[in-house]
Amino acid sequence: MVFGRNGITISVYAPALVGDDERPLAIVHGMERALPGLRLEWTTSEKEDLIPLHHRDEWVASNRTDGGFPFLCNDDDDHLVAISGWENPNGLAADGMPHFEVHAHLPLDPASIAAVADVLAAIGEGARAYWGHATPSNATVEISRQTVDPVRKPGVPPRGLPTLRFPDYICSPEIPHCLGWLNYWSAAAAQAIGFPDTARDADLLSRARRTATGGWVVQLTDAPLDLDNPAHLDALKRAYERFPEIGGRATP
Repeated sequence: MVFGRNGITISVYAPALVGDDERPLAIVHGMERALPGLRLEWTTSEKEDLIPLHHRDEWVASNRTDGGFPFLCNDDDDHLVAISGWENPNGLAADGMPHFEVHAHLPLDPASIAAVADVLAAIGEGARAYWGHATPSNATVEISRQTVDPVRKPGVPPRGLPTLRFPDYICSPEIPHCLGWLNYWSAAAAQAIGFPDTARDADLLSRARRTATGGWVVQLTDAPLDLDNPAHLDALKRAYERFPEIGGRATP
């Protein structure tokens, strides 16, 4: 099953799962509630054939593949929605503690665009995530190229975007590694980067919403982020200027 570049990538980063952690089911149920009509009741074989899950909830609760939960999707190849989660042994910050990350895919269609803020909030809240983002796949690829290092990943970020640093230069897991089109910031993440500041964040607050746990979903542009659009590129650059902590760029 191939994800095209014409979609929305959702990624959230959270503390590692422990014991009989109920977060995987909370994430799946929350995503289904957020996107009307969605049923994540299929997985795939090694040959990428669809396999129906007749007892999906029990399967998710008992299957801790890679310290997370296995691949789930709907049964519509033309409007594919999918999600999976796993433990990453590498740290989100200099402390090096393993973390739980969740990645989802939505089609870039009107229904998904209308629901994506709710979907991101549901996944972020269900995972009890530190931070995350939802971004069109084309822009996600370019944003990933912002993270460079003279030795480990030489290069120059695209389009004049700022250089982002590797996690071992970031002082706490609450600090986001990058920005996206829609950004999920837990209450702790928002505090770590100084959001909101009513004197400076009027534009961002006009496209922001609080979550049930006191976090935020902050949208940079009204339409899906398109870095070929000069206004969108400027909005992304302004947000990086506003939050120098993101990506480990602030001087300690």
